[in-house]
Amino acid sequence: MTVARGQSSIRRRLVVQLALVAALLSVAFFFSLRVVAERATEATQDNILAASATSIADALYTDAGVVRVEIPYSALSMLGTVSEDRVFYHVRLDGETLTGYDDLPVPEASGTGRDPRFATYLYRGDTVRAVVVRRALNAAGQVHRVEVVVAQTRLGLAAISARITTTATAIGVVFFLAATALSTFAAQNALAPLSRLAEAVRRRGPRDLRPVTAETPTELTPLVGGLNGFIDRLRAALTRSEDLIVEAAHRVRTPLATVRTQAEMVHLQMEKPENRAALRQMIRAVDESSRSAGQLLDHAMVTLRSDQLETEEIDPGELLRDAVDRLSPTADLKDIAITLDLPDMPLSVQGDTILLQNAVRNILDNAIKYSPADTVITARLVPGDPCRLEIRDQGRGFLPEDVARMPERFSRGSNVGDVVGSGLGLTIVRDVAEAHGGALEIISSSEGSGACVTLVLPCC
Repeated sequence: MTVARGQSSIRRRLVVQLALVAALLSVAFFFSLRVVAERATEATQDNILAASATSIADALYTDAGVVRVEIPYSALSMLGTVSEDRVFYHVRLDGETLTGYDDLPVPEASGTGRDPRFATYLYRGDTVRAVVVRRALNAAGQVHRVEVVVAQTRLGLAAISARITTTATAIGVVFFLAATALSTFAAQNALAPLSRLAEAVRRRGPRDLRPVTAETPTELTPLVGGLNGFIDRLRAALTRSEDLIVEAAHRVRTPLATVRTQAEMVHLQMEKPENRAALRQMIRAVDESSRSAGQLLDHAMVTLRSDQLETEEIDPGELLRDAVDRLSPTADLKDIAITLDLPDMPLSVQGDTILLQNAVRNILDNAIKYSPADTVITARLVPGDPCRLEIRDQGRGFLPEDVARMPERFSRGSNVGDVVGSGLGLTIVRDVAEAHGGALEIISSSEGSGACVTLVLPCC
């Protein structure tokens, strides 16, 4: 059987494409998670800075017209517990430092309002995040402008960002692996109907040319339609070929029979030995042609009926008895005795009567043809499951090197060249056996000369 070489695998291409999509989604997920998390972290830090600055601004008070401030412990401790970052603060009153780091810049802010203003800049060699909260304070009838600046280094934020990156990377890798596994499963599941269709076609026998009726997705409908169209064309071509063989066999056998009859009449009238020898060769050739035509007809019939067997329950003993009754006159002409050995127990097989009769008749006909005079042929039915229809003769038997090729078309033993034959008898028997789920067994007799040909059939 020739197998087409696949240039590429649909499953592999589908898995790779889905894996690439999963990889792109994983990268997008990684960056999205990182950006969202970093923004959330920055927003958290800004809220804490604003709360700290507001707490300091709320701690401002006046004492005898003088503005004072006592930095609440909680205002700076809430920043210190977040990380090991350094915290700076600067309280300015009307542009002058009231307390804190006087060199800590005040974030620039456009407009007015009490809302905190944030800025990121470099201070004392570190990048800091700063917030300024502005208040107006009335002391002794005078309104003072107060600015509270709180700044914090970003080392903790960088550490949090690194942890977020690690977590996002791990999640992205897990997501990619899970998506790849799911992609493989999805590709397998998506291609399952195609695999089932291929398996349904692969399980068919060599002569099973029925249309494919398996349920398939809409996308496979054109493929199934094309396959069924090809099967229809192939079946039509095979039918035409078989019809041609049948017609040719019918048309050839009648003229051959006429030629043989005329040749025999002329043979009786010939006196010269050389002419009589030539006519005998001619009669032999006509016999070979006539037998080949008949066997071709039988083989064509077997091939056609094997596709759609007309099965019924059959008694294998009756098959043997019928074949013996039909061919006993031929055996008597050669002084060959046929003995029938049937068991007492009833047996039955499911099969096509015409095909099985043809197979048994071919086995027995071969045994008669290749057996010498004054010998015995034994037709025996061996009960069991499967049952065995054995035809044992005392003829020439089979050479060991010939046994394997005997069921092939037009194959004959190397020791029967002087006997008329077509080489199709055992081919017909093998095809009938295989069509019924059985087998053909060919062995040389263990008792000396002769052979045993067995048709093995499963019992009901």
